[in-house]
Amino acid sequence: MAEATKRSWSDVELGTATGKKPVPEGLWLRCPSCGAILFRRSLENNQLVCPECVHHFRLPAQDRIRLLVDPGSFVGFDDNMISKDPLSFVDIKAYKDRLDATRRKTGSNEAVHCGTGFIKGRKVVLAVMDFSFLGGSMGSVVGEKIVRAIEAALSEDLPLIVVSSSGGARMMESGLSLMQMAKTSAALARFDEMGGLYISVLTDPTTGGVTASFAMLGDVILAEPKALIGFAGPRVIQQTIRQELPEGFQRSEFLLQCGFIDRVVDRRDMRSEISSLIDYAGK
Repeated sequence: MAEATKRSWSDVELGTATGKKPVPEGLWLRCPSCGAILFRRSLENNQLVCPECVHHFRLPAQDRIRLLVDPGSFVGFDDNMISKDPLSFVDIKAYKDRLDATRRKTGSNEAVHCGTGFIKGRKVVLAVMDFSFLGGSMGSVVGEKIVRAIEAALSEDLPLIVVSSSGGARMMESGLSLMQMAKTSAALARFDEMGGLYISVLTDPTTGGVTASFAMLGDVILAEPKALIGFAGPRVIQQTIRQELPEGFQRSEFLLQCGFIDRVVDRRDMRSEISSLIDYAGK
């Protein structure tokens, strides 16, 4: 009897107290939009889109690449580029330690993955940002990798696809991170002058310096449903102007109505949409 009283409530709830096999952690998920309880495997098979309300869960960069390109066609480049700590920046933790911990946690060296691949048989240069790496923040390496992706698309005369998911500039690099806004924008200006096709895909969230630079400079700008897109967050804006913001402010559908983006596209249709745009542009 004394032994039984040592069992935790979690053991009883998971069934181990009665000899039943415990439910594996993370097997079920609750949709943050509609509250539906979803079986993880079914959700993954649906590209992390809620079957009840079409809420788009955030998608890891490697999974997004896998869903966008033809199987086995992605060839990455500049994967070994890593950020340094030029300012020896320290807040609660040293920037160098944050980078090391994030690399171990994510298995990635930086917040963007670049390479070439085929989307329904059409070769493209693809850059996909990873929000799990320090909030997808843009530091010197992210800016450099985006520019190299632009230059690769220019040299090979390929369409450029950039999928953004970012909290903005990486402030641990201070002015060096802000310089990436001008750097990437200038590279895209050259790309545009040479007739390149740039399709920008905005996902939740796309904010800050990324929005203020390459994310909003696409020849065509697509966005996933209900993605948060903007420079400053809605709470900051509301506190600044001291006015009630419109319903759905800074969400994809609101920006579409205001003419800031061209189309809201379900993740499950993104491959087809991009391939159609490439064909339409004659690339």
